[in-house]
Amino acid sequence: MKLTIGSRGSKLALWQANWVRQQLESAGRQIEIRIIKTTGDKLEVSLTQSGTKGLFIKEIEEALLAAEVDLAVHSLKDLPTDQPEGLYVAAVPEREDPRDVFISNNGASLASLPAGARIGTSSLRRQTQLRRLRQDIEAVPMRGNIDTRLNKLARGDCHALVMAAAGIHRLGFDSHITKYFSEDEICPAVGQGALAIEIRRDDERARAAVMPLDHVATHQAVRAERTALRGLGGGCQLPIAAHASPAHGGLRLMGVVASPDGARLVRASAEGRSEKPEDLGARVADELLRQGAREILDSMPRL
Repeated sequence: MKLTIGSRGSKLALWQANWVRQQLESAGRQIEIRIIKTTGDKLEVSLTQSGTKGLFIKEIEEALLAAEVDLAVHSLKDLPTDQPEGLYVAAVPEREDPRDVFISNNGASLASLPAGARIGTSSLRRQTQLRRLRQDIEAVPMRGNIDTRLNKLARGDCHALVMAAAGIHRLGFDSHITKYFSEDEICPAVGQGALAIEIRRDDERARAAVMPLDHVATHQAVRAERTALRGLGGGCQLPIAAHASPAHGGLRLMGVVASPDGARLVRASAEGRSEKPEDLGARVADELLRQGAREILDSMPRL
């Protein structure tokens, strides 16, 4: 049986697709990868300026719905909570490290950088939480592959970078990491570090192939995170963070919403049963809204 994976063409996306291919091939499947260029790959403005959900997803999902590919491998944090009818996430493999990392030249700490230091990141979520740690930093839009961003840092385009640990680990750039941010310092993006394997709902052949790759604990955790995100009405371009982790035999979920200047931040956490992650996500979203998250999100510029 031959299956085709739809993937973006970036180094990280292809690492992810090839990892899934290797798992499926080891189970006796025949797999090929089809590279699909997405809107996000063609984008020239920053992600926060685009105002569009699913920038790295849309064309791949269209190919999946048209049966041009049999499954899609996404970074789960890129996947909108409202998926097209007929598609669903059949498997979420075990998550990589979900934290964000700080990378600077010569191992300089965030505290030791000069006043007005330029920090490279295109994530509004990271920018807002960074400003809680250093109010004077200047966020510099920084897109491109991981090695491209590391080269920009090396040539002095910025003083430091903040990126997801998962991509750094997967591509073998661990030695560049200066510091791992704790969840209390910078709460990760919803689904950060996790992969989503998306298929058509009516494709039993693909479902049977990918189900063994599903890691139940990770899938439950990201369901809690995505429910919180849905409850806040947000997407990856808004300063919303949520991370679920094992706690006392269940799940603990932390959620954060911050204003663009970092002046206002609301935080909520709760614990719940692993088997009911949506209940936990809804509780945390409700608590964030009670603390004023809606006012923060409504104050964001509409693009």
